[in-house]
Amino acid sequence: MTDSTERADLADYACKSSYSLGRKHEEEFRDNRPAFERDRDRIIHCAAFRRLEYKTQVFVNHEGDYYRTRLTHSLEVSQIGRAIARKLHLNEELTEALALAHDLGHTPFGHTGEEVLDQLMRDYGGFEHNLQSFRVVDELEERYPSFNGLNLTWEVREGIIKHAGPFDSPTEVMAGFLPGVVPSIEAQLINYADEIAYNNHDIDDGLKSGYITLDMLERIDLWQRVSTEVRQKYPTIDDRRLVYQTISALIGLQIMDICSTVAANLEKYSIVNCEDLRLVNQTVVHFSDEIVMLNMKLKRFLFENLYRHYKVEKMRIKAEIFITRLFETYLRYPTLLPPKYHARFDQFGIQRVVCDYIAGMTDRFALDEYRRLFEPYERT
Repeated sequence: MTDSTERADLADYACKSSYSLGRKHEEEFRDNRPAFERDRDRIIHCAAFRRLEYKTQVFVNHEGDYYRTRLTHSLEVSQIGRAIARKLHLNEELTEALALAHDLGHTPFGHTGEEVLDQLMRDYGGFEHNLQSFRVVDELEERYPSFNGLNLTWEVREGIIKHAGPFDSPTEVMAGFLPGVVPSIEAQLINYADEIAYNNHDIDDGLKSGYITLDMLERIDLWQRVSTEVRQKYPTIDDRRLVYQTISALIGLQIMDICSTVAANLEKYSIVNCEDLRLVNQTVVHFSDEIVMLNMKLKRFLFENLYRHYKVEKMRIKAEIFITRLFETYLRYPTLLPPKYHARFDQFGIQRVVCDYIAGMTDRFALDEYRRLFEPYERT
């Protein structure tokens, strides 16, 4: 079976819309777009995607217009993912859909929000943002008359549930997605497009904030190696342009490293098509040993000097207080939630519904809601 709209240059090991395992709910479509292209479009138009504009990456939205948000991060992951997919003749639409969906379930205030909600939900199933992204696309979005969620293809849903996590996670959701079996190559590469994006844009944001400096970065092997090459090519370059050019070169270097290791692994494991990948059941997308080591040093540097900078820590502690107080208050007074959430209490439990509500908040909405609830002269 072939699809006349499927790209002709896809490799045999690429995941093809025409061989999709389909959707949970039958639908009649108005046009003949390939299935993964339709999924990408549905993700872009959903409410959870728009809310990413005001969700923290490292710096909370009100700290400045320059810094990345979850939305711009997702766009950068998509761009890097597509670059890798194009070089390897993989399905770019599937890659793009997975990249744009990978953080739909992220909380306000970045990973702090995720950690706090997981702790607050420890007796009620916990919280993990990949599972929440799946919940968003499978249940929480309300756009269609016959079903909840976006009714995405099995392959996109599998890629979301298996993003950056164990493939054999013993959850009820995972049971429908080949637990213990690696996902498509397109899904695997999102983990690394994500890492390439956040390492490099966090450098940029960290420099802009002044929390890290060029002198500090020059002591990091990976940065020093690439920036030296840039200086040699452009001897009179100023520091601002040096940063942009070095980050661009770092992204290119890591994209090429991924492509080389994937090509080597496909040959090593004799993987010709998607069926071979599932039978061999090996992760074929990863960095070379050298890049792993160099990235580890860079990530350690960012953790110590940016993510745990005392000013970032102040906001992290504030965020922990905001989310904890909101959760405890909604749990005690669930009628404070908008009426449409009340109908879900019996189906999912008050705790999970409160968790969904908070996870869906933007930073700005969470701060406004905190003021409305706890500042006596604030209008409701």
